Amino acid sequence: MASTKAPARSAWSGKWAFILAAAASAVGLGNMWRFPYLAAKYGGGTFLITYLVLVFTFGVSLLLLETAFGRKTGQSAIGAFKSFGKKYAFIGIFTSAIPFIIVPYYCIIGGWVTKYTAAYVLNGAEVVAGGDFFTGFISSNVESYFWMLLFMAATFIVVAKGVKGGIEKANLVMMPALIVMAVAIAAYTLTMPGALDGALYYLAPDWSKFSPELVIGALGQMFYSLSLAMGIMITYGSYLDKKSSLTQSVTRIGGFDLGVSFLAGLMIVPAAFVAMGSGEAVAEKSGPSLMFVILPDVFSGMGQAAGVVGFVFFLLVLFAALTSAISLTETCTSIVQDGAGWSRKKSLCAVIAFIVAMGIIVNSGYNLLSFVEPLGAGTTLLDFCDFLSNSVMMPIAALMTCIFVGWIIKPKTVADEVRLSGPFRAEKMWTVMVKYIAPVLVVVILVAYVAQQFGLFVM
Repeated sequence: MASTKAPARSAWSGKWAFILAAAASAVGLGNMWRFPYLAAKYGGGTFLITYLVLVFTFGVSLLLLETAFGRKTGQSAIGAFKSFGKKYAFIGIFTSAIPFIIVPYYCIIGGWVTKYTAAYVLNGAEVVAGGDFFTGFISSNVESYFWMLLFMAATFIVVAKGVKGGIEKANLVMMPALIVMAVAIAAYTLTMPGALDGALYYLAPDWSKFSPELVIGALGQMFYSLSLAMGIMITYGSYLDKKSSLTQSVTRIGGFDLGVSFLAGLMIVPAAFVAMGSGEAVAEKSGPSLMFVILPDVFSGMGQAAGVVGFVFFLLVLFAALTSAISLTETCTSIVQDGAGWSRKKSLCAVIAFIVAMGIIVNSGYNLLSFVEPLGAGTTLLDFCDFLSNSVMMPIAALMTCIFVGWIIKPKTVADEVRLSGPFRAEKMWTVMVKYIAPVLVVVILVAYVAQQFGLFVM
């Protein structure tokens, strides 16, 4: 039986600090460039409704599982699983490897965002527009490393200040600012000629677009967006006091993620719709090209407001990237601290050394090691790390967690922890989700995204 003693190493100052931090970890680059693309591709409101249903069923169920599991054990992923027997430590080790793979390449992309935020001030909107600016920057032998390291430094400084002094204070500033900027840009975008047509395309359901591919796309987006199966929620749950309601907290986290994703779509889809003329054209662009090529071109056509809108937008994205990078780095630090028994300071130093070294190696895939194409022609080391962590390891980790809780230690073990802080009226539904439905959905995500990578399935 796991120990239920409260963790001594760190603690949130209250449930709202936890909710804000967990929501901040969920709000990241996936909300900003992948959600709008999927919404545009899959019938706007049809995708929104499907995503909403999945967040408040499948998503919130797994959030509750991981958070309660972390709070019950008072440990990060390795210690949490190991506390039920050494033979289960491999699940925690596998899960704990995921943030160590993600955070180096995430900081590379964070460096791109930092560069663009500064470029709107230093270079102007016209210089930033166009694909040549982006490709020239990421392939540079010096500049791309500088901005990556600058983004890393900002992340490490916040984590070094601790849970209360660093993470809580940073989120208290960045998350409200992110919301305000998102609302402001969305409102301004909707004043552009033709933008209301784009907003209507984004909001109105087109049920002819409903398909298995839509459901799988929404499943994958929700899974990655909520920071599931990468140890973050287990770690953050381990910092939470026994009085805070877990059911209310995870529902609010899901709502926050949904709200930011919705605002991202309301910012980007109408703006891109104006520039490209149709929803289908918007749907053809996703990932870095949408963020760093298409949108700067859109902003450059806004006249005198171009520089301001571009700067505010990328500052917003920078805050979103930072909050997620901070959560990932904190999770890595907690894993090392629990696993090695080191002090927090020593653990963070080890994590910093690893992230910097791996970041340099992965970033070299765009310049010094550009000849390495691990997933086929045109792919990079970053693409490989993203595929390995997001499309392969995260679904496997979630599957093992569901089997462990649903069939080995039994759902009641975690449900008892949930009831410590309030009634658990949805326990029966949650149990069915964890034991039967969630494992099937996770396998669907795994198979679909691996098949998509190798051209066997189209989304």
